[in-house]
Amino acid sequence: MNMKVSSSQKKVVTIGGGTGSFTVLSGLRDYPSLDITAIVSMTDDGGSTGKLRDEYGVLPPGDIRQCLVALSESSDELRKLFSFRFSGGTMHGQNLGNIIISGAEKAEKSFTKGLELIHKVLAVRGRVIPVCLEGLRMITTLEGGKIVHGEDAAECLDISAFPGDRTISAKESVSANPQALDALAEAELIVVCPGTIHASIIPNFLPKGMSEAFKKSKAKKVFICNLMNKHGQTNGYTMHDHVAEIEKYAGKNTIEYVIFNSRQSSPELLKKYQSEGEQVYLGTSPFGVKYKIIKADIIADRLHKLSKDSKETDLLHAQRTLIRHDTKKLAKIITGLL
Repeated sequence: MNMKVSSSQKKVVTIGGGTGSFTVLSGLRDYPSLDITAIVSMTDDGGSTGKLRDEYGVLPPGDIRQCLVALSESSDELRKLFSFRFSGGTMHGQNLGNIIISGAEKAEKSFTKGLELIHKVLAVRGRVIPVCLEGLRMITTLEGGKIVHGEDAAECLDISAFPGDRTISAKESVSANPQALDALAEAELIVVCPGTIHASIIPNFLPKGMSEAFKKSKAKKVFICNLMNKHGQTNGYTMHDHVAEIEKYAGKNTIEYVIFNSRQSSPELLKKYQSEGEQVYLGTSPFGVKYKIIKADIIADRLHKLSKDSKETDLLHAQRTLIRHDTKKLAKIITGLL
């Protein structure tokens, strides 16, 4: 890993999954004044990642790969190579970067050592580390007792058909990666990235020691709220609902700042998006709220589009969002907090 850190650099830690962390890290990479560590969830068991995990017993590489590519200072060609997906045949839908990461884990007989190798290959500026070093399977317990095993199964289930609270837990007792705990202790700013709240964000606080380290850290803690609610998962959630749900696992009153989108999407765009979810609104502030809300236009001007190849080969393309955060706008606000 690229461990050359200037004493003048500010230590920033991100917590999240794949796409949300990729967006945040892509903007932060352009700031040499930052020493960046990305902590990544390890519950992904869907798509090409799930296949590798089930067939080879490796740790899930998908979210890790996206963060590595986001922080890579290698050529565009090499970064593109790590994002390539096979089409047709037995490899259909598989991502080359995921295969390389899993291959490095097998070759080095260690996910940590394999990851160090990939850091060198991609010339990663900063560190990308898994939140835990063991396989972690999440369990969703719905009100009424229904239990859903796995991240992918929970995301595919229309939980809106099961009203009431839900609880996210780990199937097995797993300790947090010591590197993740050290990063939180040394951080000056911790960014909880946007993403699927119950599948990409909360699982980071399931390993033993993570929520405690998050609470104890003296760093400023900021959450970047999602732009859109996910149909069947967070229907009707306000910004305050998102924060409350995270703090159930990260610790009450731990979030100090929330970056919230102030720009209303056009009716045409929302209509196009309505099959997947609705825009997140601020909502009524609950009693006792202590976090500061930073309202800003943080929507990317261009609508995210999947290429024809991606639509054909990405096994999870139907879950990819159309409306995305703007990387540069987010980075400017985040660095402003330092």
